[in-house]
Amino acid sequence: MRIPAHSVCTAIRDDIVAGVYERGSRLTEELLARRYGVSRVPVREALRTLEAEGFVVTRRHAGACVAEPTEQEGADLLEMRLLLEPLAASRAAQRRTEAHLKVLRGLVRLGQERARRGNSDDLRSLGGWFHETLAQASGSPAMSSMLTQLRHKIAWMHTVEAPANPVESWAEHGAIVDAVARGDGERARAITALHAERSTAAHRLRFASGQDRAERVRNSQHPVNMSGLRH
Repeated sequence: MRIPAHSVCTAIRDDIVAGVYERGSRLTEELLARRYGVSRVPVREALRTLEAEGFVVTRRHAGACVAEPTEQEGADLLEMRLLLEPLAASRAAQRRTEAHLKVLRGLVRLGQERARRGNSDDLRSLGGWFHETLAQASGSPAMSSMLTQLRHKIAWMHTVEAPANPVESWAEHGAIVDAVARGDGERARAITALHAERSTAAHRLRFASGQDRAERVRNSQHPVNMSGLRH
């Protein structure tokens, strides 16, 4: 059975994000094909896709290599997410389906339950599923795809500190869903913007030395005040 290139692409991307391949290391078609049990054709296609996404670069005399992003690139990704996630939430308030709401509410229930019990093992993956579903609810495949790619690259470049108060973090998720369910785009945008700011402050660049840009962003952030957004 021929394994499709997008499946190979996902496997390689996941391994890059997980740190299996170090930044700057070579990615030879032969070794990748052997690792994933495929021919070189889907590997070649996957590498082209990953190069377009910014995970891979082609170097003269070396071929495909894992990209080596800069501190500025890492900070730019967080800034892009700060702009796009609130927009996606606003669109979701107008375009979401009942199926989207059902999934979002289910994720919020699970997240709040895990947070109350102090079981943080699943919270990160639940949060990822929540934001992915929220992006899909925007009704814009282009925006959803861009946010998914941003999340992959941010996860690759940054480590994330666990929320100091996961119960409050999941209360914010719940407030976002409530606004989306009511069709209140402005409130959904505002709460998501504050939630994204808090999340950004917890990110640290994996490869930066000294006081990185993420640290400077954290120090410049004002405390997030949710009181003005609660009814």
